[in-house]
Amino acid sequence: MKARVYKWVLYMLITMLVVPVQGVAAGNSNANGMAKPPPAIAPLIDDYGIEIKSGEDLYLPEPELPDTSAYSRDAVEARLASRSDAPPDVSVERIGGISALGDFVDEGRAREWVVRQFSHPQAILVNSGKVTLEDVYRQVNDRRYMERNEDGSYIIRLPLTIRQDATLVMRDQTLRLSEERGAFIANDGWLFAIDSKIIGWREQANGPATFQKKENFRPFYVGWGGSENFILGTTMANLGYLQSKSYGFTVAQYSEYDNARLQRTAPHAWLVDSTFEDLYYGFYCYEAEDVAIVNNVYRDNIVYGIDPHDYSSGLIIAGNEVYGTREKHGIIISREVDNSWIVGNRSYKNGLSGIVLDRQSSNNVVANNVSYDNQGDGIGLYESPDNLLWGNRVMNNLRNGIRVRNSSNVDVYHNVAVLNGTWGIYGQLKDLSATDRNFKEDFYEYEVSLRVVGGELSSNASGPLSTDNPAYIALYDVGMRFPRSDVGIHFEGVLGKYQMQIFDALLNQKRAVRIEPSAVVSGQVSQAEN
Repeated sequence: MKARVYKWVLYMLITMLVVPVQGVAAGNSNANGMAKPPPAIAPLIDDYGIEIKSGEDLYLPEPELPDTSAYSRDAVEARLASRSDAPPDVSVERIGGISALGDFVDEGRAREWVVRQFSHPQAILVNSGKVTLEDVYRQVNDRRYMERNEDGSYIIRLPLTIRQDATLVMRDQTLRLSEERGAFIANDGWLFAIDSKIIGWREQANGPATFQKKENFRPFYVGWGGSENFILGTTMANLGYLQSKSYGFTVAQYSEYDNARLQRTAPHAWLVDSTFEDLYYGFYCYEAEDVAIVNNVYRDNIVYGIDPHDYSSGLIIAGNEVYGTREKHGIIISREVDNSWIVGNRSYKNGLSGIVLDRQSSNNVVANNVSYDNQGDGIGLYESPDNLLWGNRVMNNLRNGIRVRNSSNVDVYHNVAVLNGTWGIYGQLKDLSATDRNFKEDFYEYEVSLRVVGGELSSNASGPLSTDNPAYIALYDVGMRFPRSDVGIHFEGVLGKYQMQIFDALLNQKRAVRIEPSAVVSGQVSQAEN
């Protein structure tokens, strides 16, 4: 009988109307340069007060979301048409002194290519012009390095590098990258892959270079600082391993040392209507800007599906389907990835959480996503303050629907969290001082504060909502039906102390509640704030 009831509850809650969204709206060292210590862990507060107030004070307008129709086939074709039709120039040269290959010959990594090429490492260089794969094949003119197969596909057996002012165009073609010979693509200019396939290839097996071990070389793609990377209607598969900038599909700025000489702008990328499968990281970026990851499929990738990283900004991650990530999260932004949008994605059946904001990623909008059947949380915020979660649905995740850890000023508006393994929403304080965290690079404040408005927190195993000693929590118009506990809907800790007042204000008075330390409620300044 209970199973039938739960199925009915799940159906009702999944199909219930969620507030629609129509369109999308970051010095951490001491003066002497020493690493900043972990935050002081203040004593837990046991003296809270409650304020009953009008819900109007918690009103927020719908966030303005980016217009993803700007990232269309026509827009990509227009970018391609703007490139010069200069004649193609392709050569095979030694890889020393080529900026786009520097990371792969420094610090002993050159040995990888010496062993695989049986000689001093070489690369295919697209030097200038608007170049097709057929142009590359004809000008290389050596089957040891590049071959055209009977089915019209190509295989390359050297690294392929697009230099700064050159453009490589793939259209309706398949390019195989030889694992045995150490092939990969390094883009320092412009690349357009349209309706094509880029596949890591294991020649001995005459098949794709499927993942075996994280240390084992597999071909990969990297776009460097200043590069423009356009992937449209294309499949990229069987790429990447555990080495810097070799994760699968990467766009990354040059190192600070190299860029002092090269003076490159941030890399840009549009990934549209494409499929990324069996990549070590489905997507990784470093100091990238204005990246659009729109309407793609990320399936069965190894560590992460989509993983924008380190100081990137202005990203749009919208309309993607991300599932089957083996080890960790479907979508994660980490280490000061700011002013970005995660909108309208489906993230499910991933090894840990569906969507994560991590390590001081702030001023982001996470809206209208569906995250379910993940082995962690539906949505997790870790040490990432000042973010908005709007209109998301998180269902049947093994842990929490939404977890907010060591993150302040988080707005959770019009979200539905149902049938999750612990709490619908969990605000968590966690002391990270015993970890190996670098507190200069990954600083955080030991504080949780959030506003929860609208939506539904129903039939979660531990209850609708819990939070550890918040700096404040405000609640208004939150549905909390269908408890799974025999004791009914209940709170713990500071919320438990005011349970009856909370229910009366929300359900009977249709007003908001705000709970914070008593000294704040009474208008005084507590000693802890001085």
